Amino acid sequence: MTKRTGTVKSIGEMKIFAGSANKLLAKSVAEQLNLELGNAETGFFPDGETKVIINETVRGNDIFIIQSTCFPVNDHLMELLIMIDAMRRSSAGRITVVVPYFGYARQDRRARSHDPITAKLVADMITSAGADRILSMDLHCPQIQGFFNIPLDHLRGIYLFLQYYRIKKGIGDNLSNVVIVSPDFGSVARCKYFAEKLGVPLAIVDKRRLDDKKSKIDHFIGDVKGKNAILLDDELSTGGSICNAAKIVMDNGAKDVFACITHPKFCGNAVKNLANSPISELVVLDTIELPPEKRIDKVTVLSVAEYLANAINCIHNNESIGELFDVMSTDGTVSFETL
Repeated sequence: MTKRTGTVKSIGEMKIFAGSANKLLAKSVAEQLNLELGNAETGFFPDGETKVIINETVRGNDIFIIQSTCFPVNDHLMELLIMIDAMRRSSAGRITVVVPYFGYARQDRRARSHDPITAKLVADMITSAGADRILSMDLHCPQIQGFFNIPLDHLRGIYLFLQYYRIKKGIGDNLSNVVIVSPDFGSVARCKYFAEKLGVPLAIVDKRRLDDKKSKIDHFIGDVKGKNAILLDDELSTGGSICNAAKIVMDNGAKDVFACITHPKFCGNAVKNLANSPISELVVLDTIELPPEKRIDKVTVLSVAEYLANAINCIHNNESIGELFDVMSTDGTVSFETL
């Protein structure tokens, strides 16, 4: 069998399809592009195997499949792989996989003997299934981009947070009173960029992970006394780490503490932890669909639909996505939708 190289000479009509993980987001993206979602069905056979049915012609078309590999991760991943395979076998012109949240990303290296590198495994599975490109947002580790042997466009949720805090009353109007706080050393790079773009100082919480569920905080680096602190991270699982970081920030004299997270996984006691934390507002993106029962008053959801639609349009028209970043990093040029 000839391997797909990611280079296709003739690309036809754009079509947007959705897996079951992000139906609302996919519909919003399609609306931004003045398109209807492609006609596809997903479900299960009686024995639990994933079933995908494509109910329209895709031959020669420029196909975009929107699917986050969030909980239940294995079901959504298999659904994505099967949908890619269905498109390939139906002679799609090009298949771009839009994975707003890329799961299995935390094991990106062998931290201990005999550890798997699941991020690389999943990258290989997506490529082998027949994807020509991938579009994702805020990968857990930047090096995961190199795990793919097909083109990958990496979007950054930080631009939406930049716009939100620039216009937020009480914060954006007085950035001299703001400090960006990294909840651990792993987030320092993205927090440093965020702080530079806002023109504010950076502080760091020194968190040490004890195991998959527990961590401890040893030190706090920086000055937040009398300031509005904004914590920034790529994902929130149980919320223990960021809630503990928020408490440390308040203990060090912060006036108020806010937080922004790209991927709201909200596992286990996350909602309870957030409700009991000193965080005044948690801003998240809809890369993972958040059910109503988890949208407590502290949580503000911003949509990535317009952002993804612009990136998809750039890919379809062979235009630079880098220029999109340049536009979004300036004041007052990107809109967002609060769900």
